[in-house]
Amino acid sequence: MAGVSPVAASYLPQQTPSPFSFSVASTSWSSRPSIHLSNIFLRFLALVFSFVSALSLATVSPNKKTKFTDYPEFMYCFVVSILSFIYSCFQLFKGICDFAHTGILLSDMISDITSFILDKLVGYVLISSSSMAIPIIRHAQLTGSLRRAAIISTTISFVTFLILATCTILSGYKLCKRIIW
Repeated sequence: MAGVSPVAASYLPQQTPSPFSFSVASTSWSSRPSIHLSNIFLRFLALVFSFVSALSLATVSPNKKTKFTDYPEFMYCFVVSILSFIYSCFQLFKGICDFAHTGILLSDMISDITSFILDKLVGYVLISSSSMAIPIIRHAQLTGSLRRAAIISTTISFVTFLILATCTILSGYKLCKRIIW
């Protein structure tokens, strides 16, 4: 700022860096905002829980009279758990790539918008599949192993919904911060 008087320099607009931006030279763990690490951890939890939810329905003994494929509500729950697993895999991969190399897959703005919208969509489908399975668990004459598997799957699916709801809040926060800054 050569040739600028001290009085004029105090009136120059000050740029505040975004909490989501960091320099290329600083790539250590401490230079990353904690929101990225917590987002990756939550995505990993959603991946594990959606896998366990689908696995609990799929591992019911096939030699029993009733299978989970006989009930469309349980099939819906199973398919939604698989879709949630695939979505969580993609988000975890994207989060790790963004953590290592910023903006490689998608630009930051598009990534935040798609994450926010898809988190809400997958969360809605998860809670709707859980709510459809509950009346069948309560009123149908299910065998012991199928009933236990359906209860475990529905409970874990609801936990996955809570994790994705937290991810939605973080995605909305990141999106709002990006729009405001």
